[in-house]
Amino acid sequence: MKSSHFDGVFIHICVCRFLDKAAVKDGNSSKPPCTVTQVEGTKLVLGMLLIWLVTLIPSIIWAQINTLFVKQGTTMDRSLGSSFQIPAASLGSFVTFSMLLSVPMYDRYFVPFMRRKTGNPRGITLLQRLGIGFVIQITAIAIAYAVEVRRMHAIRVHHIMGPKETVPMSIFCLLPQYVLLGIADVFNAIGLLEFFYDQSPEDMQSLGTTFFTSGIGVGNFLNSFLVTVVDKITGRGNGESWIGDNLNDSHLNYYYGFLLVISTLNLGAFLWASSKYVYKRETIEFNEGCIELESKALEISPLGLQV
Repeated sequence: MKSSHFDGVFIHICVCRFLDKAAVKDGNSSKPPCTVTQVEGTKLVLGMLLIWLVTLIPSIIWAQINTLFVKQGTTMDRSLGSSFQIPAASLGSFVTFSMLLSVPMYDRYFVPFMRRKTGNPRGITLLQRLGIGFVIQITAIAIAYAVEVRRMHAIRVHHIMGPKETVPMSIFCLLPQYVLLGIADVFNAIGLLEFFYDQSPEDMQSLGTTFFTSGIGVGNFLNSFLVTVVDKITGRGNGESWIGDNLNDSHLNYYYGFLLVISTLNLGAFLWASSKYVYKRETIEFNEGCIELESKALEISPLGLQV
């Protein structure tokens, strides 16, 4: 049975070296210097903060599930049979279904397979797990963009303009983006919570949960702010808003393209932040053996993340 614990010992982390001065006694000051543990703990928190910042854009992408994806679905053909219409918001349940299927597959097949390849008891590192999730998210928003381009083409062909007119295109065309975001969440949400909890200083374990939940909250706030700003800027004068009340007369495809661009740029920022991040020293017991992972500059993987 796998279990993990931290030995509570910090070794010197060669980042944010200016903080090392806090542990040096100043002969002109009556205040006692900080302990090495306090200094190294502060470095850990700053490193976690850097990773937290590059998870905000993925949180914005996640927020589309309950906002624009639903609004987009209301304009499409939701008929199931001759007399029943699927609620547009119900497609969100496929995110949960895909997560329920993906989690056991991840633990049962993916982790053992990668463990044999890498020798890492987790299969892949925590940051590599996040990176894979971000790539899947980018794929999902790229598919959402392609589907919206197709929807806009159908609108032009059938001369649809009214906000309540139905686009002759099945709502199930949106299904791939929902499923992919559910799979991405297996890597992102679970991986992010594990990362923040594992990397928190020994006496600040609750900080990990704070980082995780605050990232979701700030991401949703940024999503609302971004939608409002884009709507006001693109709707100035006689311009057609990208996200107007009438999606049949808007350019939601432009907005999805914008999200795709900033998500790709954010992935680059994440790879850079990951290459700078130094893991907390930890001891992991695995299969009755003991593997010690030092907090040192580790070998760079093909993804640009530390192994």
